[in-house]
Amino acid sequence: MNRLPYAISIFLILPSLVLAQADPEAAGESLSLWGMIRQGGWAMYPLGLCSLTMLFLFLHCWRETVKSRFVPGTGLELVEQSLAAGKIEEAVRRLSQLPTMLSRVMSKSLSRANVPFSDRNRNKVEATLVEALEGEENSISQWINYLNVIAAVAPMIGLLGTVSGMIGAFQSISTSGMGRPELFAGNIGEALITTATGLVIGIPSMIFFFVMRNRLNNAMLATVESANSLIDYLGGDLEARSED
Repeated sequence: MNRLPYAISIFLILPSLVLAQADPEAAGESLSLWGMIRQGGWAMYPLGLCSLTMLFLFLHCWRETVKSRFVPGTGLELVEQSLAAGKIEEAVRRLSQLPTMLSRVMSKSLSRANVPFSDRNRNKVEATLVEALEGEENSISQWINYLNVIAAVAPMIGLLGTVSGMIGAFQSISTSGMGRPELFAGNIGEALITTATGLVIGIPSMIFFFVMRNRLNNAMLATVESANSLIDYLGGDLEARSED
């Protein structure tokens, strides 16, 4: 599973190589990737930046949405026992040994717990928990949203390059006429290459956006369920749960 991001990274490079070899009859420089970039004109540079940004965002968001970063696999049993016994500080200390999102949000919310109360100030604990969860989710989702920005901007840059290439083609036609098509063939190539490159970047970006958003939603759901389960122990419900 850990190899999947790197496999997709290789997949992202393949469309550019395919585009570079799209015209095997072309001569010399047009067969190379650099020749395709030069023929694409100025728009290929911001598109290249978009491509690198998309790759960085994908790898970063994949790492940030790994489930083990949200909920610890083991160790919560001791935390539950401390909460049921009303030992809030001990529970926070044990949570600090489990560096996950659940540990961070529970440490903040348990700071509002009050042992003398029968419900340990559960309402305030839950309100603090919601605020902490929203802050943690926003810190990750902002990076995922940038994938959506790339998905929208890259095709528009490609379209702008297309318009630029068509303008150059019409200018060549107006000055030299239709008798020498080789004079405006480069402009037509610029228009087609920038459009294709923009789509090659935009389509995967949109797919990655939805994939990462679903990964984040699933991980957050697991975190909320685990947090609510821990809060249930604040009122000393350990024995009742054991009987169930």
